[in-house]
Amino acid sequence: MAQSQNARQKKRSYFNWEANKTPMDLPMFLIIMVLLVFGLVMMFSASYAWAMHESDDGTKYVKRQIIFIGLGLIVMFLASFVDYHFFRLPLVAYGLYGGALLLLVLVLIIGVEKNESKRWIEMFGISFQPSEIMKFAIIILFAYIISVNYSKMKHFKYGIMPFVVLLGAVGGLMMLEPHLSGTLLICMIGIILMFVGGARISHLLGVGAVGAVGISALVLYLINSKGFSYFTSRFQSWLDPFADGMKNTWQTKQSLIAIGSGGWFGLGLGNSRQKYLYLPEAENDFVFAVVCEELGFIGAMLVILLFVFFIFRGFYIATKAPDKFGMLVAVGLTAQIGLQAMLNIAVVTNTIPNTGISLPFFSYGGSAILMQLGEMGVLLNISRHASTAVETVREEVVRRDEPTRERKSS
Repeated sequence: MAQSQNARQKKRSYFNWEANKTPMDLPMFLIIMVLLVFGLVMMFSASYAWAMHESDDGTKYVKRQIIFIGLGLIVMFLASFVDYHFFRLPLVAYGLYGGALLLLVLVLIIGVEKNESKRWIEMFGISFQPSEIMKFAIIILFAYIISVNYSKMKHFKYGIMPFVVLLGAVGGLMMLEPHLSGTLLICMIGIILMFVGGARISHLLGVGAVGAVGISALVLYLINSKGFSYFTSRFQSWLDPFADGMKNTWQTKQSLIAIGSGGWFGLGLGNSRQKYLYLPEAENDFVFAVVCEELGFIGAMLVILLFVFFIFRGFYIATKAPDKFGMLVAVGLTAQIGLQAMLNIAVVTNTIPNTGISLPFFSYGGSAILMQLGEMGVLLNISRHASTAVETVREEVVRRDEPTRERKSS
């Protein structure tokens, strides 16, 4: 029996079109498309003035974003037909993590510095953040390790130690960029997967406390080594965004003015005033501020509700996944988008210090939207297998009940 199962595993085709040709989760697909269209409209509105200022072409950013969204939809469509168990292969899971870790090292060496941070690598005219790849790599590797050691997750050796080592390496490299929000996001994703995977809560609380002390110590070290420039300016703008409005706190100040100007119903689509060279990064990290100014509280709540619907549907897909690996990957991908949206909105509204994090599906960025849509393809593929699993169970029940029905009819 074991030999036959092994033989089937070896013969398994992860790229079999017909084997994966089952319906994807339509509600999740529609939510993704609404977020994409809504995000593209708002990004265009937010970027128009800056694009005109930089190149005399108001469509400069939106044209590039449309190209990347088109490529991303192709990637999503293809990924939705690739059996997600392909990522459960040890070579793939560890290879993704190793490759992303190497890119995090390279960004410190050859990365491009923007706004006092080295987070981008430019190759062949394309700029990308290795942290975007690492988010996906962490989800896949954690899901693989947890699914393999699920029965041992209550033990500290299996349920905590491997993940602490993996997160420690990533967190250390990302804090050197520095990229505080990205570090927090990846650590939060890891903790959620460990919790869902069955790790003891007492172990998680202990590791969380140690991690908080470690990050605080690293922040203090970086503050001293960088002459207080990066972290202190952001901390100051958080505590009092109007204290130094012409310098360090300018961006946060303009964001709050934009949000306050919107009122309940906003100034109208395209009528933002702060996007006219007052609000830096209006097309990127601070696009939500333009949403608030143009569409008001109602528009802002609509964006938040769309992400809430996304989270609920993503977790629903996770509950229907046919195995633990699929469930964990679905939880991780859903948590990544949900947490990133939450952190971005918190930054824009000055709930937390400005650390630089984009709003999924809304912010300008080619590599980010490609990764996000590729991840959505994996999530949709899990939903395909969930449908297949339900149909398989239904067919088994029917076959099992057939003899009983035949005896009754006779």
